[in-house]
Formats: sequence, structure tokens, C-alpha cells
Amino acid sequence: MLSRTRNSLVVCALWICVSAVSAAEPPEMKIWPQGAPADPLKLSPERIKQLKKQKTFERIRYVDEPTIRLYQPPQGQANGCAVVVCPGGGYNLLAIDHEGYQIARWFNSFGVTAILLKYRVPRRDPDKPHEVPMQDAQRALRMTRHKAKEWNIDPNRVGMLGFSAGGNLCVMTALHSEQQTYSPVDAADKESAKPDFMIPIYAAYLGDKQDPTKLNSLVQVRAGSPPAFMAVTLDDSWRGVHAALLLVELKKAKVPAELHVYSRGGHGYGIRPSDHPVSTWHKRCEDWMRVSGWLKP
Repeated sequence: MLSRTRNSLVVCALWICVSAVSAAEPPEMKIWPQGAPADPLKLSPERIKQLKKQKTFERIRYVDEPTIRLYQPPQGQANGCAVVVCPGGGYNLLAIDHEGYQIARWFNSFGVTAILLKYRVPRRDPDKPHEVPMQDAQRALRMTRHKAKEWNIDPNRVGMLGFSAGGNLCVMTALHSEQQTYSPVDAADKESAKPDFMIPIYAAYLGDKQDPTKLNSLVQVRAGSPPAFMAVTLDDSWRGVHAALLLVELKKAKVPAELHVYSRGGHGYGIRPSDHPVSTWHKRCEDWMRVSGWLKP
């Protein structure tokens, strides 16, 4: 009986902690005033209910109503730079805590406004899983620029960061910004959907499915593509190779870029501390943003 009571108290304490942290997050804002554009996802009501039940503070497994959360630096510390943050999760879920909430707070710590995007999952198209989420990403970028004055943001210093599948979304959105993925819905859609810089971290799905030594044909760099900061490890499947190949393409197009390849660290680490040097990638990223001029008011 005593053991059960203790277990109940532990569970209650955990729920209180989670609720307190959740309550501390900024409110969500819908990005589609009339609902998201129609997409090809077909799931039974039972499956949708099941996925919604699997939602935790750390992971979201079903999104049909995309949102953003605005994270602003402490008063007087904003430098005008903003970054749209895209968590990973294989396009099947969102690792919303360590690749979302924590990242937004980190950006705030050095004056950057963060816009956390909750894009649609699970994946719709197995061959082009980025296509529907890219609608949400473009809309988030346009909304950010449209709200620039209100949010104390420089519309010419709006970047994009993503992890894993979110890193893929980051790259695809940056390289295909001219693609009109949806019909305009309001004045915000007059704004550019091109990020001023991109930060794909351990980005997934950049390689060719048949030949992992080549880039996916959809990864099309050209002159004028956004500058990039990338970080990855060599023990993370072929992702280190794909990041290196992307760096080569950026170099060919004379696009400024920086790539940090670490020997170990695996995948999905966010900015969590560890004994591996890769756990300091975010410090190098801040350095890159500073020397590149993105943090200058």
C-alpha cells in the first residue's frame, strides 16, 4: 500500500512538473486562418485518435492544424535576428522538446527571436515527405516577415533551423523558395518565403535512395541560395557524407557555408550536453551567426 502511495505521488509530481513547463511555453498561433490547405493524408478516425493519444511533452505524433510559438528574448536584449525552428522526427512525429522548446530558449539567450513551427505530421508522400510540411514552413517564414515590426524583427535577418527531418525541410524550403506551394490566403503571403540563412543539423533524406554516395536530385543549389551552417557526425549513417556533398554544391555556387563534422555522437542529440565534442555545435553556430553579421542590430 505504501509503495503504491509513493508511486502515485511520484506520478503526480511528474505531471505537475510537465504542466508547469508546458504552461511556461508561449501560446500557439494558427498559421492558416481558414485551415491548412488540403493534403493527401488519409487516416481512419480510429488511427487519428490513437496518434493523438500518444502525444507527450516530448513528442507530437499527429498535427493537422499547424501552429507557431513566438519566443522573444528578454526585454532590451533582442538584436533583430529571427529563426524559424523545425523539430525532427522522420516526418512522422515532432521531437518538440529537445529539438524545439530547448532550441528556442537557446536562441533567446543571445538575443535571437525564435519561431517554433509545429508542422503537419505524419508524412503524406513517402517519396517527397517535405512537400506538405513545406507549405507550413513557407507560411511561417512569410508570417514572421509580415509581423516583423510588431515582433521587433529585421525582415532581412530571418533564418531557418531544422533537425533531422526538420533539417531536410530547412534545406528544401531554402533551395526551393520560389516554388508556390499554396494559394495566397492573406497579406502575409506577399512576403518572401526564402530564409536569409539555413542551419540544417544532422539533416536527413538529403541522399539519393539508390546511391548513398550521391545527393538527392531535389537538392538543387544555385547562385543566391541562402548561406548555411551545418553540423553532423560520421557515425550517423550517411548523413555526414550528404552534408559534405551539400557543402561542395554550395561551394560551386559560391554560397557562403560552414560544415562541422564530428567523429561520434550519433543522431537526435539536440543541444544536450555529453562527452562528445559534437555537444558544442551550438556554440560554433552562434559564432558563425555572429561573424556572418546576423546578430548585428
